[in-house]
Amino acid sequence: MTSRIILDVHALQNVPPSNINRDDTGAPKTAVYGGAIRARVSSQAWKRATRKTFQDLLPPGELGVRTKRVAELLAPRITALLPGIDGPQAWTLAAEVLQTATGSKIEPPKRKVDAAKKNGEAAPAPESSYLMFLSARQLDALAELAVEGAGDIKAFFKDKDNKARAKQLANTEHSVDIALFGRMVADAADINVDAAAQVAHALSVHRVENESDYFTAVDDRNTDAEPGAGMIGTVDFNSATLYRYAALDVDLLEKNLGHGLDPDASPATPVRRAVEAFLAGFVSSLPTGKINTFGNHTLPDAVVVKLRTTRPVSFVSAFEKPVGADIDGGHMETACVRLADYIPEIERAYGDETTDTWVLRIGSATHKLTGIGTEVPSLAKLVETAGTAVATRLEQRG
Repeated sequence: MTSRIILDVHALQNVPPSNINRDDTGAPKTAVYGGAIRARVSSQAWKRATRKTFQDLLPPGELGVRTKRVAELLAPRITALLPGIDGPQAWTLAAEVLQTATGSKIEPPKRKVDAAKKNGEAAPAPESSYLMFLSARQLDALAELAVEGAGDIKAFFKDKDNKARAKQLANTEHSVDIALFGRMVADAADINVDAAAQVAHALSVHRVENESDYFTAVDDRNTDAEPGAGMIGTVDFNSATLYRYAALDVDLLEKNLGHGLDPDASPATPVRRAVEAFLAGFVSSLPTGKINTFGNHTLPDAVVVKLRTTRPVSFVSAFEKPVGADIDGGHMETACVRLADYIPEIERAYGDETTDTWVLRIGSATHKLTGIGTEVPSLAKLVETAGTAVATRLEQRG
């Protein structure tokens, strides 16, 4: 079997009354697992939260933007290179180069065009029909190409070589977030990017029942003759101890990122930076649904990170039977006992002798995890240690 490099991240996190990820009725999302209703936070919600942390962890040049308004994003870059071209002219150039690079129609939405005509406003900027994910470096390169063909952009792209260059520029120098979370371009499947990171739906380790909070709001201008509430309503919530899991395929991440832009840097350098950003971002992030209402700002009590050579392994089966509260109440300690018992059992049965394991934990409730792996004192140390281990394996493999 070919040796792989897989990073597994497991976390146990208490979340007090909250509604961080709601369904179409406004209630917290749930799922049935092990025959019991569990609290659930969708993978999409946590991936979005993780991506947002990258803004504090990485420079803008290493990130991408996912938007329909991609022509508006590209146009200022064209203007910066060619100051005489701005506004609608820059939009036109941007639309042509994006359409050539991605195969997607880039045109003003009909509803916005109709609204502009009705209101006597200028024509709106062109947009793609779906979210388009491009890195900052890709946008910069496409802007340079647009300027090169600015004299007659349509004629410029009739040249097959120029057309091929546009597609190539949109499919090289991927940003960290594109390399991690992938990209789908419906009209040009050949420039799709397979996601290197997989994020599971977070599930409570125990049964839950959603609750409802009845609230009132008083009108500040009410007089004594008007004592009633200015507004009444309800908001649904639950509280949970969540098991969170993510897997990172380092080999695919390396393929997506390439060997970096700095010829003097180790080929492992861009991969290490991406691994460290993902680990720090995933562990510390939190979806922000109803955050102003509940203020449920928590961090995991326990994090277990494993560096594998075979395939990703989730430990969610440890909680297939719902965890009950311990004698004093609470689920964290019992969940840690379950996890500590389950991990060596499944690894004994299926084996992976080259697995490295690190544990970050706080509080006495997590003490059972002490023997699972090497304990680290902080998230910063966990990130540094895992990043170094990944880089070492990549360099040893060459």
